[in-house]
Amino acid sequence: QVQLVESGGGLVQAGGSLRLSCEAPGSIFRYNVRRWYRQAPGKQRELVATITSGGRTNYAYADSVKGRFTISRDNGKNTMALQMNSLKPEDTAVYYCNIRNTFAAQDYWGRGTQVTVSS
Repeated sequence: QVQLVESGGGLVQAGGSLRLSCEAPGSIFRYNVRRWYRQAPGKQRELVATITSGGRTNYAYADSVKGRFTISRDNGKNTMALQMNSLKPEDTAVYYCNIRNTFAAQDYWGRGTQVTVSS
């Protein structure tokens, strides 16, 4: 059952920027592992960025997006975002947000939003 909602995808030229957003119910957003994944046609789903919160906030990025993408969260709005700069054609994929309840080993997903980068 899909409970997260992504938005912000679209078509952009190489070198451009997009900002993806993911909204979640408060009952789910409170879990402390939040991620963005992507899946290109014919490829496996790839972890793009992770933000974990607890005593301190930690960030992690795939090597392919380091320095270009930034993950963030807004606890007041129950949203997370992925700011994508200097986009490349190889960033073309469907992007999914994910929130994980680590205690129950349960994942929550959105339906995905398409990002297409033209050369």
